[in-house]
Amino acid sequence: MNIVVLISGSGSNLQAIMDACTGGQIAGRVVGVLSNRADAYGLVRAAGAGIATAVIAHRDYDNREAFDAAMQQQIDAWQPDVVVLAGFMRILTSGFVRHYEGRLLNIHPSLLPHYKGLHTHRRVLAAGDRLHGCSVHYVNAELDGGPAIVQGVVTVHPRDDEQTLTEKVHKVEHRLYPLVLSWMASGRLVYREGKPLIDGDGAAGPVKLLF
Repeated sequence: MNIVVLISGSGSNLQAIMDACTGGQIAGRVVGVLSNRADAYGLVRAAGAGIATAVIAHRDYDNREAFDAAMQQQIDAWQPDVVVLAGFMRILTSGFVRHYEGRLLNIHPSLLPHYKGLHTHRRVLAAGDRLHGCSVHYVNAELDGGPAIVQGVVTVHPRDDEQTLTEKVHKVEHRLYPLVLSWMASGRLVYREGKPLIDGDGAAGPVKLLF
């Protein structure tokens, strides 16, 4: 399975995916890494592993459509089976999303549909929630609104703050993304009629794993 990863920052989820590929957990390889920021450290990680990289700066384009078209051209040149958003901090146009329907994944640091958007850990603490986590989901035109595949759940302890919650959820992300990609590469996970099926089961709601 050919995997293309889109990043904007440090690329810790990218590293987890690369490690899972080289370690045999995922029957696939990362064939390209694209960033909208030239200073994204994830580009260094990819280059060090001999993976092709590209920078397409959103500031160089007049609108989202032109930026997404440039990204799409580069991504398609890598011939991906799946496109993975791993800390890619840009809202995508509906045309881009449609082009990769069923092949476009994102990981979001909350138990969707709760806390879409930014600052999820802060919002969880403010609400006094006892459970938090992250969701791997297919991407659709709605921000953080695509069907969730799997969710990793962590307990929010009374002494937790934004930093400790961030660290907890990051650890789960680094396990969840490779797991979902391994299911996809082995054929266990498929996308059919707008929803994920795992082992042929389209039961309502994502798989929940406790950490």
